[in-house]
Order: sequence, then C-alpha cells, then structure tokens
Amino acid sequence: MAKVAAYKKEIVKKVAKLMKEYPIIAAVNMETMPSAQLQRMRANLRGKMELFMTKRRFMKLAIEQLKQEKQGIEHIEKYLQGMPALMFTKENPFSIYKIIKKSKSAAPAKPGQVSPRDITVPAGPTPFAPGPIIGELGAVGIKAGIEGGKVVIKQDALIVKQGQVIDDKRASMLQRLGVEPMEIGLNIVAIYEGGIIYESSVLDIDEEKFSADLAKAAQQGMNLAVEIAYASKDTIMILIQKASSQAKNLGMEAAILNEETTALLLAKAEAEAQSVASKVNL
Repeated sequence: MAKVAAYKKEIVKKVAKLMKEYPIIAAVNMETMPSAQLQRMRANLRGKMELFMTKRRFMKLAIEQLKQEKQGIEHIEKYLQGMPALMFTKENPFSIYKIIKKSKSAAPAKPGQVSPRDITVPAGPTPFAPGPIIGELGAVGIKAGIEGGKVVIKQDALIVKQGQVIDDKRASMLQRLGVEPMEIGLNIVAIYEGGIIYESSVLDIDEEKFSADLAKAAQQGMNLAVEIAYASKDTIMILIQKASSQAKNLGMEAAILNEETTALLLAKAEAEAQSVASKVNL
C-alpha cells in the first residue's frame, strides 16, 4: 500500500512540476485518438509540447497544489472531459490549436457517440435505387423522392444536433451516405494562459475571415479618423491633402486670387469668355 501511495504522489508531483514549468496548459480529450496516430503526433510535435495522461483525480490534486501560484488554474478542471489529458507547451495557444486541428482526420459516426456539431445531410442525388431506402431515410428525418431512377434527397436535413447522442439508425444512414462527421485526433477542449481560459470555440479561428474583418475594421477606423479630422501619424498627410483640396476649391468658388488659384481662375474665365463669344456669334 505504501508503494502505491508513493507512486500516486510521484504522479501528482510530476503533473505539478509540468504546470510550473509551462505557461500554456491545455485540457485535452483523448477519446477519439488511436494510439498509432498519437505516436505520430507526439513525434511531429516533439519539442513543441508535452502530453501527459493520468487519472482525472491526480490532475485535480496537482491543480489544487498550484492554484495559489498560478492564478485561475483551478478553472481548467471543468474541461477535463471524456478521457482527459493535459498538454503543456510554450507555443501560442492559437498556434498550437491550429496545429492540432490540422492533424485531425474525418471518420464515420458510431452508435453512442456524441455529435461534435450539427450534422446536416445535403440535398441532392444518392447512389440508391428506389426501394425500402426511401422509408429508411424518412425514419431519420430525410425527405426523399425518385428522379431518373435514383433516390434523391429533396432538401437539406438536420438529422443530429450538436451534443446529441448518435443512435444506431442515424449512424448507419450517415455511413451509407458517405457522411463522416466525426474527427479522429486530439480534441483540445480549452487552454489556460496567464489566468485566462480559452475555450475551443474561441481558439477555432477562421483566419481568412479574421484577416478580412481586421482589414475592414482598419479601413473603417481610418475613414472615421479622416471624417472627424483626428490627426495622427497615419492620417496627417491625408488630412493635409484634404484641407489643401478644400481650400483650393473654396478659393476657386470665391474667386480669391493667389499663387494656387490664379492660373486656374484665368483658365476658367477664358473658357467662359469663349463660351459666351460662341453664343454671340451664333
């Protein structure tokens, strides 16, 4: 018994040591991670992260020891889900999430699994010939008909909602339709950094959309700054050019002679004179 107790203490001690050493701590769910893929991932990420699996109870004991030293670390406990593991790294949370996400692969759904997202079967043709399949599709909420001798799904159908357990019928139908809604790989539930918890929904960024939104916001900010004449290193040249143009337009409108407007006013007067002369001659 003493040996078992000492072994447990060593595990907790190691987890606590890793928590002290690394600033970024991720709660990971290992339920859908085959061992072969895990070994490949560990090899690919060697030097960037360390993954530690143990009982949830040992993780909580280590967290309890560290909560006075690491602000807010206790909040990571509720994200120890499924088959939990802790990942330790010094990489940026968003970068490590992106790396892990790219390593995932699609997989068919199995009965009893919890859907990670809403699963929708799109409208369109199927490879099925007319028969009992139409009733089977209807049983899982998919409206179907016959076109050109084949079964056709008439409209997009949401057949499993996020968080819902996938039953036998739906799992079987998704496989027959070739829909693979599950992902095999490490599932980062949340990441701790400096007292802040980033959930997966925050970490999962569409980079192209984010860049476009950022560029749009920057342009809107610039337009607003110019509109209210807010002078800064980014707007000063635009504001000076705008003021110069407005002053020149005002000078022209009021026929004020100066070195900027004289030539323009003379040209304008000459054009007007020629226009009057042409009308008189007519």
